[in-house]
Amino acid sequence: MKAVILVGGEATRLRPLTGNIPKAMVPVLNTPLLEHIISYLSEQQIKDITLAQSHPTQPIESYFGNGSQFGVKLNYTLEDAPLGTAGAVKNAERYLLDETFLVLNGDIFTDLDITAMIGFHQQRKAKATIALTPVDDPTSYGLIETNAQGRVTRFLEKPSWNQVTTNMINAGIYVLEPEVLTHIPPQVNFSFERELFPLLLDHSEPIYAYPTSAYWIDIGTPEKYFQLHRDLLSGKSSRYAPSKKVVIGKQSHIHPTAQITGTAVIGGNCAIGRKVKLIGPVVIGSGCEILSEAIVEESIIWRNARIGQHVNLIGSIVADNCCLNANSTIEDSVLGDNVTVVSGYKLEPGSRIQPGKTVGAKLI
Repeated sequence: MKAVILVGGEATRLRPLTGNIPKAMVPVLNTPLLEHIISYLSEQQIKDITLAQSHPTQPIESYFGNGSQFGVKLNYTLEDAPLGTAGAVKNAERYLLDETFLVLNGDIFTDLDITAMIGFHQQRKAKATIALTPVDDPTSYGLIETNAQGRVTRFLEKPSWNQVTTNMINAGIYVLEPEVLTHIPPQVNFSFERELFPLLLDHSEPIYAYPTSAYWIDIGTPEKYFQLHRDLLSGKSSRYAPSKKVVIGKQSHIHPTAQITGTAVIGGNCAIGRKVKLIGPVVIGSGCEILSEAIVEESIIWRNARIGQHVNLIGSIVADNCCLNANSTIEDSVLGDNVTVVSGYKLEPGSRIQPGKTVGAKLI
């Protein structure tokens, strides 16, 4: 079985975290999201994977290479102009001509049993099978209506509440037969949701829905990214079951007076200083330094950040190489790479700080 992972797109909803890296490389528990997805496929014996990319390509290709160190074979495609979800797969057609294949959006984390979904697809002799997942608010997604046998009868993109007939939405995971690619024009922006699937329905092709209650989340926004970490650290996904509440990486030093309550994942080569308080869930990337009497509560810190003395960091996400100077307060905020917060500054709650900015400096 082959797979295509859609890792293009501008990831505008996830900014400022994606100011300098593709969404697929955003760390989840200190490991790139895409590595989690590749591992997930490999565990289900899907080893031939194509990454459908847009610019920039270097962060992904330099990290994953040909895939051999991850136990898979990786191919890469590049779209110079946006091709949409289906257009990106059409661009990878040369790798997909000989067998049934899987397509996944590259911004989802899920426990879905792919092997069972493929079996369902083959049993129904479907041309396309779409995974469905329940959500509380389906109006931001694409709804799919089916008959009693699971065959798709109607598509409805981002309906209003008076149009909602089901809370089962398109989960962004598809099993497809290679002949469906003939319906996609080459080098044209073309989507599965709005164009290909309705077109197949108009041609009376057998399209089926595969409902699942497995864990699923789309991390397209900082809020959902935050929620994924809360879910993983609380054991809501079977794909991460921490054996202990506090995980500490190699060559990290925790001062004996530091206090850690709740769940925490601390990367390698970190230094946690005197009387620091870590109140979980907390994730700290490699190479971070947290100085004396700082408080980090329910926050995610990426790599090589410096958290100064008496800093209060609460409910926030801090990207790579940030510096939060002494006595500053950051609450319910998201900081891109290389952000500096000056000493004593209290950031407005809900702030979104773009990469490279200095906040709190006096204007001259």
